[in-house]
Amino acid sequence: MAALCRLLECLLWPARKEVQAEKEEEAEHGVPDGPQSLLAAPRCIQRPHGGSAASWGLRFGASAAQGWRARMEDAHCAWLALPGLPPGWAFFAVLDGHAGARAAHFGARYLPGHVVEELGPAPCEPEGVRGALRRAFLNADERLRALWPRGEPGGSTAVALLVSPSFLYLAHCGDSRAVLESRRRRGPLAPRTHPAFSGRGDANASTTRGGTIPLRRVEGSLAVSRALGDFAYKQAPGRPPELQLVSAEPEVAALARRGEDEFILLASDGVWDTMSAAALVGLVASRLRLGLAPELLCAQLLDTCLCKGSLDNMTCIVVCFPGAPGPCEEAIKRELALDAALGHRVAELCASAQEPLSLNSVFRTLASEDIPDLPPGGGLHCK
Repeated sequence: MAALCRLLECLLWPARKEVQAEKEEEAEHGVPDGPQSLLAAPRCIQRPHGGSAASWGLRFGASAAQGWRARMEDAHCAWLALPGLPPGWAFFAVLDGHAGARAAHFGARYLPGHVVEELGPAPCEPEGVRGALRRAFLNADERLRALWPRGEPGGSTAVALLVSPSFLYLAHCGDSRAVLESRRRRGPLAPRTHPAFSGRGDANASTTRGGTIPLRRVEGSLAVSRALGDFAYKQAPGRPPELQLVSAEPEVAALARRGEDEFILLASDGVWDTMSAAALVGLVASRLRLGLAPELLCAQLLDTCLCKGSLDNMTCIVVCFPGAPGPCEEAIKRELALDAALGHRVAELCASAQEPLSLNSVFRTLASEDIPDLPPGGGLHCK
């Protein structure tokens, strides 16, 4: 572990200097420093978990890592069945807190109940469900306001997936994101990666509501304009919740389910900071072809993001549909051959070294070499 920490310190030092430079620039413009700071070494402990609903072919995995941040402010929830609704309905959410974890933990605990309440026993799809999700977020936010200590800062972004037998509903409230992977019927090797769903209308929304966004921050301070909590930005008299400077109303997309849908990845921005949608899709698909359980896949994905330089808390959920890739004997053989080749090469480097090698020097040497069959998206960082 000490060697790994030294490796990460060397690899991430340039990124950490960039973060410090950004903070100094913000301080010059009067932007208050955030409550979090970076640790001397990352906290890598994960508790991956998962589940399945075999009767309708749904399974999921989830994991979270604190990483370099001084506190863990992410939260998540996963419901494979929703009370009062027929089989085939499920709900998943990733929440990314800021200025504390209170709002994220509240959302993970209470948002599913508000969703169930607004859906009712016979939801009208798809428009009725889209409206129900918006109301659920706004109602949860009002409940949070009633419990929030007066004058305290803090809030949480969220990305949620509601699954029905016929539709996939993605609700975005802030900068956490999701990506859907599906295959075209015309060819099994012709992937259709849906563009990463994210709340990209935040800047326009904030200015429309009468706010300003210097340094890409609402009123020069908050980095998102959709969030649970952040009640200091929800005090404009005479304006409904949807038109406050910061609103808990999510953007909701409804997608008709298709037989070739494979999986959806939900993740906080600590994951998206280091990997693109295409890279994440490639890595997830390749691990599924090795027969890796979704929860172990998520843990490996977060380790990869940490090695690639993520400085934020990280959380991800992978939801697999019946069309998800299964174990592939050829892929498993290639992975075993890759592991054997890497082990042999590391032994060669250690045997030929004049003095004991650090993990950092071994990694840099391997990274400079042309190694075939490395995991797509993750590369050597995944190993």
